[in-house]
This record gives sequence, C-alpha cells and structure tokens, in this order.
Amino acid sequence: MAKPNLIVLYVADPLASVEFYRKLLGKEPTVAFPSFSSFEVQEGFVLGLWANAGVKPGPVGEGSRAELAFMVEGEEAVRAHYEEWQAMGLPIAQELTRMDFGPTFVALDPDGHRLRVCLYDN
Repeated sequence: MAKPNLIVLYVADPLASVEFYRKLLGKEPTVAFPSFSSFEVQEGFVLGLWANAGVKPGPVGEGSRAELAFMVEGEEAVRAHYEEWQAMGLPIAQELTRMDFGPTFVALDPDGHRLRVCLYDN
C-alpha cells in the first residue's frame, strides 16, 4: 500500500519559491525541473513546489491549492494504483498520463481533494 509522503504547493513563481524554501529549510532541492521542485523535509517526507501554469488538471475554485501525493517506486506501481483506485470507484480527475516527472494520475476523495500517484524515483 502506498503511503502519503508528498505535499505539493502550487506556486506563481517556481524560482522565487525554491529560493524561499531553500532559505527556510536550509537545504537544496532534491528534485529540480523547470515547473516542479521538491525538498525532502524529513526522512521520506517531501515538500513539492509546482508552477500554477503547469498543473494538470488545473486547480478548480479557491480551495484547490494543494494535493496529497502518494509516491511509489516503479511505473508498474503507478498503473497498479490507478487500476485499484478505479476499481474502488474513486473519481478520476486526471487519467493515467506521462508528465515531465513521469507517469501520474489524479483521483478525488469524497470532498474533492486531489490524490495524486506518481513515481518516487525517476
């Protein structure tokens, strides 16, 4: 079973946000893409910063500013979670797709919170 270990914040200026969190956390990002960077906050728990313009599917409404991501190892695990969550009847907001950080999909919880599954190790 996947465990939640990534909090993603949508940001207007990824470079400025990386600089802010670099200073705040006193560490370098562990992942750095043009539209997404992340910092390991503590062993196994990660803070991600994602450019608003690159978020797919895009945020809806004022309350949709972050998502809970479940990072798994291997593309097969992403697909397995996709099939399992579909079988459980979770609404799928983003079908299984490939983005610059690898395969991913987004499901929704009963309140409409976004639950993303993606790769832990690219």
